Amino acid sequence: MTHRRNILIAGGKTGGHLFPGIAVAQALQKLDPSVQILFAGTDSLFEKNTLQSYGFAHASISARPVKGGSLFQKAYGFAAVLVCLIQSMKIILQFKPDFVLGVGGFSSFSVVLAAWIFRIPTAIQEQNAFPGMTNRMLTRFCDTIFTSFAFTRGMAQNPKTRFVGNPVREKDPDQHMDEPWLSDITPADFILLVTGGSQGASSINRAVVEMAGRMADIRDIYIIFQTGATDEDRVKTTLESMGIRARVQGFFHNMPTLLDRADLVICRAGAGTISELAAKGVPAILVPFPHAADNHQAFNARSLADNGAALVMADRDLSGDALYQTVMALKSDPGRRHRMATAMKQMAKPDAAAHIAAHILDLKEL
Repeated sequence: MTHRRNILIAGGKTGGHLFPGIAVAQALQKLDPSVQILFAGTDSLFEKNTLQSYGFAHASISARPVKGGSLFQKAYGFAAVLVCLIQSMKIILQFKPDFVLGVGGFSSFSVVLAAWIFRIPTAIQEQNAFPGMTNRMLTRFCDTIFTSFAFTRGMAQNPKTRFVGNPVREKDPDQHMDEPWLSDITPADFILLVTGGSQGASSINRAVVEMAGRMADIRDIYIIFQTGATDEDRVKTTLESMGIRARVQGFFHNMPTLLDRADLVICRAGAGTISELAAKGVPAILVPFPHAADNHQAFNARSLADNGAALVMADRDLSGDALYQTVMALKSDPGRRHRMATAMKQMAKPDAAAHIAAHILDLKEL
């Protein structure tokens, strides 16, 4: 390297966009410890706190999704994009990045566009088989497109596209895994990890609480339950009143390590979640978010189920009884769980982050 590289990673708001960016940042630091990394995104507490926990700097822009079709709304939307573009140009002039990577979410649009205006090398990373609006618009401005699926709609035939898989973050060595509650788990316990994503999922939360009501007398099950901030207190109070052995939090920063310990996961089917499941080789019951754009989560889930790596339960069919029957059947059949875990592991592309990082640093080999 002739000089220290400055890399700007744009996007976030949700874990599905933010965590792949963190994974690439970690890979960049491995390949070049001198690299300077800045994330540019929204001012949401989740985004800022998550990046702080991983030790990455963050700059905010006032990006908001533009909705509505009236003349006033269009004018407001244009003005908002212009403000975000000016803010993004200011960040670029101050940080002087050598490369800009967009990881999706509306906050990435103006940053990548500003980089294109300044003729700075750019790339976007698309997590899903059905790309979001921001990345669809950015395909004409970026130099490279990294996809998580081989047949990403509208991108698979683009000569800019490179299919590398979805980057998966590593555990952070600074995150404390000696938390007191972990001592409540014994080697004989069946560990059920439940997560509706970084924001939580009310339908999953409700069904798991209903299921837990039937598990009060089963003492070798321990539930690790990420509820999202809204449901945390209610779920915690309810499970405590039932005498359920569980750890309930709105959000866990150490999810990769918790996946290492899980015997079974109940979760949505976002691309980031699926990639982390595959990297760890953990069997899952997938409940696709029914309102996802282009129903992409159902497509994601089906790809795993068709390979024997997961079971799929439609959100409309979700109930405490259905979950109880499915979880108990898998708990009593370790051979089936092992086959699912093996199939899940075979779907992993563990070098995705390293490939993207190598491209950013212009390395010919990993």
